[in-house]
Amino acid sequence: MDKDRVDLILEQWRRERPDLDTSTMGVIGRIYRVSTLLGQSHTEVFARFGLDRGEFDVLATLRRSGAPFRLSPTQLFRSLMMSSGGMTNRLDRLERAGLARRVPDPRDRRSVQVELTDHGLKTVDEAVAAHVENQHRLLASMPAADRDAVAALLRRLLLALEGGPEDEGG
Repeated sequence: MDKDRVDLILEQWRRERPDLDTSTMGVIGRIYRVSTLLGQSHTEVFARFGLDRGEFDVLATLRRSGAPFRLSPTQLFRSLMMSSGGMTNRLDRLERAGLARRVPDPRDRRSVQVELTDHGLKTVDEAVAAHVENQHRLLASMPAADRDAVAALLRRLLLALEGGPEDEGG
C-alpha cells in the first residue's frame, strides 16, 4: 500500500509518542489535506472567471435559487454562514463587476434584494460548469461506489459535528 504524507506524520508520532492513540489524527489530517488541495484547485478555476471563492458562492447561491435569481442580503448571508458586513463587501465587489445588482424589494420598498445581472448569470453558468468539470477531474481516479461511500461517511461526520439536520421550520 502506498503511503501518503499523513502516514509519515503518524509514523513519526508513533515513534515519538507511542502512548498516544493517533488514529483520529489520520482521519482529520487527511480531511484537512484533501480540503486544502481541493481549495487550491477551486481557487484556480474561479480565478479564470475573475472570481474568488466567496464571490462564486454568492453568485452560485443566487443561481440555485431559481428565476428571477434574486434573494435578500439576509437570505444570502444566512445561506453562506457569514456576517452581514462580509456580505456587504462581497456584494459591493460583485456590483462593481456588473455581476449582481441591488434592486428594491417588491414586497417592501424599504428593503432591497440582490439579483444576478445577465452578465452575472452567464458568468456563473460558465464558472459552475468549469467547477463541476474540475470536480469530476479531481475524483476521476475514484470509482463511483467509493465516491458514494466517502460521501456517506462524510455526511455522517458532518451531521454529528453540526448537531444533526437543520430544522427547516417544519
